[in-house]
Formats: sequence, C-alpha cells, structure tokens
Amino acid sequence: MVEDGTVQGMLELLGVPYVGSSVLGSSLAMDKAATKMVLAQHGLAQADWVLVQRRDWKTDPNAVEATIAAELGFPCFVKPANLGSSVGIVKVHDASELPTALNVAAHYDRRIVVEKSISGRELEIAVLGNDDPIASVAGEIEPGHEFYDYEAKYLDDSANLIIPAELEPGTLAEMQRMATDAFRALDLAGMARVDFFLEAGTNRLLINEVNTIPGFTSISMYPMLWAASGISNGELVQKLLALALERYDERRPARRAGTE
Repeated sequence: MVEDGTVQGMLELLGVPYVGSSVLGSSLAMDKAATKMVLAQHGLAQADWVLVQRRDWKTDPNAVEATIAAELGFPCFVKPANLGSSVGIVKVHDASELPTALNVAAHYDRRIVVEKSISGRELEIAVLGNDDPIASVAGEIEPGHEFYDYEAKYLDDSANLIIPAELEPGTLAEMQRMATDAFRALDLAGMARVDFFLEAGTNRLLINEVNTIPGFTSISMYPMLWAASGISNGELVQKLLALALERYDERRPARRAGTE
C-alpha cells in the first residue's frame, strides 16, 4: 500500500524526493493501534479501545468477546489495524454481531482494533507543513449511511459535507492544536487529515484517525478544507511540492553519509 511506508522506503533508497510523510510517519499512521499508542503518550484524547490479535481471537474467542464487552460495551467499531478507506470496518450493535465483525477484520489483518462507538459530530482538519505545520478550518461530515464507510466515501454522494463547520472559536482552536500536535507526534510531513469526534453531551474532542495521504477527488475534504482556508488547489500542489523538496534537502547529509 502506498501509505504504509513501503513505497516511501523504496523512494528513499532511490534518492527520489516525494510528497508526504517519511517511512516512519507513514508506517506509524497507517497502523491504527500504533497511532493510538503514540497519541496517548502525547496526551491526545481518543475513544476507549482495545487491541485484539488474530491468534487470540482464533484460539480463545470467548475471552476476547468478554474483554470487549467488559471494557468497551456496545455499540463499538471493529477495524483491521492496517487498512484504509474504511475497508473491513464493521459497526457492532450488540454482542451477537461481534464474532462476524472480528472475522471480517481478521481476514484483512492479524491485528484488530476495537473502539467504543462515540455519539456526536464527525469533524476533520487538514494539516500542511513539515516541522511547523499549519491547520485548516474544520469540516463536518453528516454521513448518509450509519457511518462514513467506503461506499459513502467513494461510490455515492449520500454524505453531506459542511465546510466550514459551525464551531465555537475555542473549539476550532483546540481542534487545530490537537491536529498539529498529532502531526508532530507521529513525525509526519507534507500533508495529513486528522479526523475527530465532538462527543455529544460532553463536547469532548476525540481524535479518531490520522490519514497521511488524504483523497484529492472532487468530493475529498482535504483540498476543500484548504480552499475554504484561502489556499487554492493550484497553490496547494505547489506548497506540497516545495515541502517535499525541503524535506529531501534536509535528508541530503544522511544520504551522503550512507554512501561513504
């Protein structure tokens, strides 16, 4: 997959500049469990979650089901740890649906992330930069399906995208701080989209996921968020190319040392 650091590693070996995060940032952000561990170490709030190993699910399913029920309850989301575009994600409404969801996720990955379902608004922030990243205005997704799944993202236009999202200034500022903090914590570069929940009742901001190669389609949030923030698509591409060359030049001494 282009997002997991393997392509980035090949480009590093070839000495070719590229847009986006390096091997470390790409691989960290692609793995949902690793992302959550790093963000937790930096004090960034997230929904409660547990990590399930496919081996444990196959050898002792009763124990896995009991742990999920006790620590998270229902509803919850079951996700392959290393996969994008909402592929393999299942919303589990009660205990009877859990085995099927875990089997679906286990088909795609040996590591499975199970998260407590959060009731609230789904929000996104675009981040741009290298060592000094900046954050866009926020956008809101009103899913046409039960959640923002693969079909809603790519196959239909049932989701309603609100840009900019209607937020209190303090809430937006906190989202922008958390987004750039997450960007730095994961050692990202160039671009990222940080997805949030604004929990109903508590107004807690929770980071959901971090995407290092956000979509650039006609219905993609990343370019639309920057357009709403005053950066056109053309300017955005130019900035991303400049950031890629900046990071390439920064790594030149390391590449030279590696050949000596």
